[in-house]
Amino acid sequence: MTGYAFRFAGQDFVARASGALYWPSQDMLIVSDLHLGKSERMARRGGALLPPFETRETLLRLQTELEDLRPSRLALLGDIYDDNSAAVALPEAERAQFTDLTGCRETFLIAGNHDSASGAEAMAWGGLSLRHIAMPGQGPDISGHYHPKARVAGRARPAFLVGRDHLILPAFGHYTGGLRSDHPALQALVPDGIAILTGRRCLPIPITVR
Repeated sequence: MTGYAFRFAGQDFVARASGALYWPSQDMLIVSDLHLGKSERMARRGGALLPPFETRETLLRLQTELEDLRPSRLALLGDIYDDNSAAVALPEAERAQFTDLTGCRETFLIAGNHDSASGAEAMAWGGLSLRHIAMPGQGPDISGHYHPKARVAGRARPAFLVGRDHLILPAFGHYTGGLRSDHPALQALVPDGIAILTGRRCLPIPITVR
């Protein structure tokens, strides 16, 4: 799994091609927007029927990252579940896998707008704020929520957005949509910086308001 090393707010980070973020000095792996149970939630609400494997696939990728890096800390930045009911409806095997992945290291849970019962509103760590949604004027912070994507060679890929005050992670979960990096909401937070596209390998590209 390839990665891209960069600095944000005076700290060194590695963007992983999976969409996970590694913070070496804190030995912390950070992921956002797993949206576990998305297919169950959509079926329950009468939406499109998706193959019910997204939770298994998302947890397997998280397990791979944890086995590769063996961090002592894990931070989940909200929307861990697709909604609060999806957390209850998670199949027992997947619940046990999630418990195993989070239970053998120091784990921090941040509540998202989809799963407000899942954790704290925000957390201060290492001089930064970890939260689900970036707060203008309250950086530097690390967040998720927007599922940012950036386009290269005519193809959009999930991406990290790195600006002066905000570091926004892509969605880690399977079957998640996304917001283009040039959307006004994202340009207001990261008007200048870099987008680090994920996929088979990380690809950094400059972003700027035109």
